Amino acid sequence: MSDSANTPEPPPHTPGVSLRRTRAKGEPRFPDGPKADPAGSHFERRIRSFQPRRSRVTAGQADALQRLWPKWGLDIDGSRTLDLPDLFGNDNPVVLEIGFGMGEATAQMAAADPTTNILAVDVHTPGQGNLLNLADRNGLSNIRVANGDAIILLREMLTPDSLDGLRVYFPDPWPKKRHHKRRLIQPAFLTLAATRLRPGAILHCATDWEPYAEQMLDVLTAHPDFENTQADGGFAPRPDFRPLTRFEGQGLDKGHVVNDLLFRRVQHVDQPHMDQPPAGA
Repeated sequence: MSDSANTPEPPPHTPGVSLRRTRAKGEPRFPDGPKADPAGSHFERRIRSFQPRRSRVTAGQADALQRLWPKWGLDIDGSRTLDLPDLFGNDNPVVLEIGFGMGEATAQMAAADPTTNILAVDVHTPGQGNLLNLADRNGLSNIRVANGDAIILLREMLTPDSLDGLRVYFPDPWPKKRHHKRRLIQPAFLTLAATRLRPGAILHCATDWEPYAEQMLDVLTAHPDFENTQADGGFAPRPDFRPLTRFEGQGLDKGHVVNDLLFRRVQHVDQPHMDQPPAGA
């Protein structure tokens, strides 16, 4: 016999009063969503190029994280090698985007080019939820959202020559001189990225911080695995495929200068050994 008759009725809900319950200590924020620290302490401690930000997650973003993360999200835990055709369900080219903010530009690029897959990485939970929401609302099945450290993703989870492009738009400039070591675009990062980019793939950076733009240009120009697509060796005009974001528009209104850099992954030709004749000799 049911004891429902003895179960007290829940109190009526008062409009305008939140029903959010308090999480117990240690309980995950989104049980079916991104983990707070997916790689944990499995990898070496090093200087990070990103700073996780805690900010309010809206109801829509929270719903998207709970509902869509198992379908379109992945945690960067470094424990497996990704099969990109399996991840996206097709053999289309894959572009890695590191740092997508709230995801509006990512969604626009995915909609404009549905035959290119975008693996978008960030640690900002509201942005992850917002991008999933945009992808769902607009039927963008060519987006996957990754949570965690892009370095671990590149080094531990992607195979050589698996990427057809890399986008780094408006990374944290770390303006103070003592923090410059935290900037993402450094020789070691480029060397790692080059191993995952197929020859001919484009590395596209954009920043509104001019000193960082100059450093990016210097570091990329000096790196043997990349060549500038611009004949004059300088910055590139903003390509049509990179949308003008609200953040960027606000900066331009304030007089900020935005610089784009488009560098191509070089195909190296192996030199013959000294004890071997050149090919065709």
